[in-house]
Amino acid sequence: MNRNIFFITCLAALSAIPVHAEDALRKPNVIYILADDLGYGEVGYNGQEMIQTPELDVLAEGGMTFSAHYSGNAVCAPTRCSLMTGLHPGHAYIRANSPGYPNGQTPLPENTETVATLLKRAGYTTAVIGKWGLGGVLEDIPNPVLNSGHPNKQGFDHFFGYLDQRKAHNYYPDHLWRNNEFVKLNNPGGAWGKGNQDYSHDLMTEEALNWITANRDQAMFLYLAYCIPHTHWQVPELGEYAEKDWPEERFKVQAAMVSRMDRDIGRIKRLLEELGIEEDTLIIFNSDNGAHGQGGTREFFDTTGGLKGKKRLMTEGGVRSPMLAYWPGKVPAGTHSQHISAFWDFLPTMAELAGEPINGRTDGLSMLPTLIGEYEQQKEHRYLYWELYEGRPNCGVRMGKWKGLVQDRRKGMEIELYDLDADEAEERNLAYQYPEVVDQIRKAMLEAHEPSAFWDKNNKPLYNAQAACDLNAVTYVPRLKKKK
Repeated sequence: MNRNIFFITCLAALSAIPVHAEDALRKPNVIYILADDLGYGEVGYNGQEMIQTPELDVLAEGGMTFSAHYSGNAVCAPTRCSLMTGLHPGHAYIRANSPGYPNGQTPLPENTETVATLLKRAGYTTAVIGKWGLGGVLEDIPNPVLNSGHPNKQGFDHFFGYLDQRKAHNYYPDHLWRNNEFVKLNNPGGAWGKGNQDYSHDLMTEEALNWITANRDQAMFLYLAYCIPHTHWQVPELGEYAEKDWPEERFKVQAAMVSRMDRDIGRIKRLLEELGIEEDTLIIFNSDNGAHGQGGTREFFDTTGGLKGKKRLMTEGGVRSPMLAYWPGKVPAGTHSQHISAFWDFLPTMAELAGEPINGRTDGLSMLPTLIGEYEQQKEHRYLYWELYEGRPNCGVRMGKWKGLVQDRRKGMEIELYDLDADEAEERNLAYQYPEVVDQIRKAMLEAHEPSAFWDKNNKPLYNAQAACDLNAVTYVPRLKKKK
């Protein structure tokens, strides 16, 4: 019997008996590392030459890279919702960021099936460190009341980082959260002042290293949601980029931020080696959406790797992710996959890996066969679907080699069509040449979309904060309009 098939069979057998400590040890660890606003072309293994990512490149050489893996959406909160719940944006509870919702983002409801709740049933200890953005506290005070979306209520045993993703735009905050504990930081100068000591990214890395060490003897799931390279441009030192003859200081800062994240991912890998658990650990690296593209960085570094668009757009540069997977002895080293997949595949992949049934529905398909090289066993999506209600309501479909886009749903369902095999940069609209394909794309878009109480293309604004607050029994306080 093939050793990989045997491995999966053993995992399935384990799920049929009560999970004890000795059983949990047989399950592989999972570390899912998520960058924030990192472009597809912003890493060395995808062709980046100006920004150095040697540690990620080593993981890529020792594992599998993906050229057709997609984020859950084109901005932060909905893509993280898709990752955690296994639902695409047409079904997901959160379909954009939540402007005007009190103290953060619209929270995930109670009894949501998340990757963490699933893995806890399978005997895992679970942690999320970094940027959450799916609910948190009702008031930003030292002794808060947790709302339904707080990570401790969504299957995570441990949390450290930002609850409100809007505060994650500052790497020198006055506080972070450890579970429901208000952790005050030594940053007296504010975002840009002098005397700041606690760089949030560094604190997250130390928390991750300590948590891994403390839980090395049990099956663990760590969701490490780094904030780099989301703006602001803040970094303790420029390192190797200090003397670069580049036209803007922010270019040096962005490069230093990405390389700092890369360095720390290498520290995590070496810790796994030291603890003797590297071969028992699956590492996945991804970005939550396309490059932010601010301040000329997209053009200077070619952060999209030649793909069209950026964050908030359904073009390839907005949703294609620089995914890699590393698992010595299980994921074939030095391999590349063109399997068409997305964030909502992560939950069913974990379900198959842990031998644990999913409570509820999923839009995803397990990628485990691809990850372990059993390619003939891999199921394929009929299509992938995205919709976003931020800026302008747009949506997209990937169906085989075809990509269909609607730039503004308020103006109707006029679909642009691109052949990604021949035109990866999405430069030639073929809609008039292939009307039958356009019809298939339109049917998929209509099929995939489910109406929501507060996410709807006809809402003005696109997000109805009042409706979201009413649904979650939260008092809505309208924001004051800025004086012109």
